[in-house]
Amino acid sequence: MGEAEGGTTLEYTPTWVVAGVCTVIVAISLALERVLHFAGVTLKRKNQKPLFEALQKVKEELMLLGFISLLLTVFQNVINKICVPADVTRHMLPCKREGHEFEESTTCGENKVPLLSTEALHHLHIFIFVLAIVHVTFCVLTVVFGGLRIRQWKRWEDEFAKKNYDTQQVLKSKTVTDVHQHAFIKDHFLGIGKNSVILGWLHSFVKQFYGSVTKSDYATLRLGFIMTHCRTNPKFNFHKYMIRALEDDFKKVVGISWYLWIFVVIFLLLNVNGWHTYFWIAFLPFVLLLAVGTKLEHVITQLAHEVAEKHVAIEGDLVVKPSDEHFWLGRPRIVLFLIHFILFQNSFEIAFFFWIWVQYGFDSCIMGQVRYIVPRLVIGVFIQVLCSSSTLPLYAIVTQMGTSFKKAIFDEHVQVGLVGWAQKAKKKKGLKAAGNGSGQDSSHEATSRGIQLGSAFRKASTPEEIQPAAGSENSK
Repeated sequence: MGEAEGGTTLEYTPTWVVAGVCTVIVAISLALERVLHFAGVTLKRKNQKPLFEALQKVKEELMLLGFISLLLTVFQNVINKICVPADVTRHMLPCKREGHEFEESTTCGENKVPLLSTEALHHLHIFIFVLAIVHVTFCVLTVVFGGLRIRQWKRWEDEFAKKNYDTQQVLKSKTVTDVHQHAFIKDHFLGIGKNSVILGWLHSFVKQFYGSVTKSDYATLRLGFIMTHCRTNPKFNFHKYMIRALEDDFKKVVGISWYLWIFVVIFLLLNVNGWHTYFWIAFLPFVLLLAVGTKLEHVITQLAHEVAEKHVAIEGDLVVKPSDEHFWLGRPRIVLFLIHFILFQNSFEIAFFFWIWVQYGFDSCIMGQVRYIVPRLVIGVFIQVLCSSSTLPLYAIVTQMGTSFKKAIFDEHVQVGLVGWAQKAKKKKGLKAAGNGSGQDSSHEATSRGIQLGSAFRKASTPEEIQPAAGSENSK
């Protein structure tokens, strides 16, 4: 009487059981909410706005998961009542069905079965939750370990900051033509790739596995950025700027975007018995990661070639001029999207493996054969390690070599001040338009520069990049 198809209803369940389960669930939920709240307060106190925004994105992801869970629960009975012919469920199965018998259903008629059983719906619910949690975790681990690698460069930054030299003196120094003895040129130009494009790409491919960014690389790229964007401040903290820029990009990597959910649906669709789909798609992020790392290394090699051909050096330091001619330097969002996709697909592989292991067991037919499982796990670990230790640090420094720079070059209060100044200057422009004389010219020039900076910051809110002002170009 008190029994339903799924078991005993709440009408005949002891109240202490219901209260106890509710207490545990509410306690866990409140504890997680407090942890996230405390983390947000800490990040705001430390003025870590990019990381705070990334945390907000994690909260949005958890809210989305909660909404998906609610929908699956509310429409569970509705989905169970949708009946389809039994013949259409015999195709594209993850496991080979023995025979052609189907479990009888009390809700569907003869030769018909439910579209999705209650148990299958529950398992799908768990998989979506596991996927999101694993993806967010892997993204955090990648940025944390990659950030630790980048922070190791701080000792190089401190070493360069200790050099006491005058800006004008540096610019007036004698130009050195024998640059081929410089470590940066030796590592990227002489002997390897000088006369062979293939050897140059091969060297870039291999170099990402060891010492992807050396001290000479860092020193040269740092000087090139400063001479292009901060010529009047040779002691500009390039390392701090990179960290802020990386934290600003992190919020774009965390979470599963709508287009990634489309890939989830495609991957689930292709999980057909005998296809070994997940084994083959494991090579896609692997190949993409190697291609991205090779390209980023090759950009450094191309910069070395340009310097070696021009024979330009100042006080023994090479001057690398950033240029958007090298693909991706002016489009760092492409690299960021690829890294995001690589991390997501790797997370999908790992999440699917653990979900099947826990839900159905290691010997389940949906798990696949061992000879297909082991390579997938090895590739997954390799991707995680290489992306953290090499690809992400390369992205952090190489994508700064374009002609644009990110608004992270300014502290937050400076950004707000410049935007306010630009808005005020724009208002005064109309009031002083009727003026004349030299005062008008000077105010008009200041107003134009203010508006230019304000426009740049408004543009930066979308691509997170700022084009150098015309004034800075003239000063060069």
